[in-house]
Amino acid sequence: MKPLKLILTGVFAAILVSGCAGTAPVKNVSQNVAGNHSNAQVRQAILAAGLNRGWIMNPVNDGVIDGKILLRGHSADIRINYNSNSYQIKYITSSNMDAKEGNIHPNYNRWVANLDKDIQLELARQNIK
Repeated sequence: MKPLKLILTGVFAAILVSGCAGTAPVKNVSQNVAGNHSNAQVRQAILAAGLNRGWIMNPVNDGVIDGKILLRGHSADIRINYNSNSYQIKYITSSNMDAKEGNIHPNYNRWVANLDKDIQLELARQNIK
């Protein structure tokens, strides 16, 4: 009986710790675009990267794309402003991400960092062609 109690205590502790992921400051992204790209090429890189990462990308107008991601009951909305020289990814709103007072669940920052990395990769691919 004692080993069972020890195992159950360990499982409970693991569940408790994993449920307390905490929050981190919202990280907005501001990136310079390396190389010689047109606005259309930057737009295409952002759309392709978003699609590859599961974001729903919606071009609002020239230089602005709104993005939304839905994962396991969580969602986040971003706005990406871009031109041929740079782009910025900014937090708009979220659901079930513990967002308050400039902080958010760390997964949001990871999702945005992955999107940023993939935008950079798409831009690099364009330079190779």
